[in-house]
Amino acid sequence: MEERLRGDAVVRSLNSGAPQPTLERMRQEFPFLAAATQGYALGDVWSRPGLDSRTRQLAAVAVFAAMGEAAFMKVHAGYALNIGVSEGELKEVIYMVTVPAGFPRAIAASQALSELFAERRAAPGKQP
Repeated sequence: MEERLRGDAVVRSLNSGAPQPTLERMRQEFPFLAAATQGYALGDVWSRPGLDSRTRQLAAVAVFAAMGEAAFMKVHAGYALNIGVSEGELKEVIYMVTVPAGFPRAIAASQALSELFAERRAAPGKQP
């Protein structure tokens, strides 16, 4: 239970105080998977000392982009923007992905990032 509370605190700290929509949807049909994600991934791993949130988000963006997981990359890029990472810094991470993961994955990640930037610009009262 303590891990789940830590996981919820991590999500809210990255998501402007709100719960994570994908995790909440998962909780409806896959409650064990949602609890495991919140407890282990967020509560145990993400809340570890040693890296600040900014560094963790940049690492997550790079890893998910390199893996070709554009949807997860987009979520973490949104968190990165929420905590002060700039669009330019996120673009640089994607440029770096071309070396270890190749152009196709970097291009897919750039497209997801462009979608995120456009969504943020279109949202009332939101900044990219």
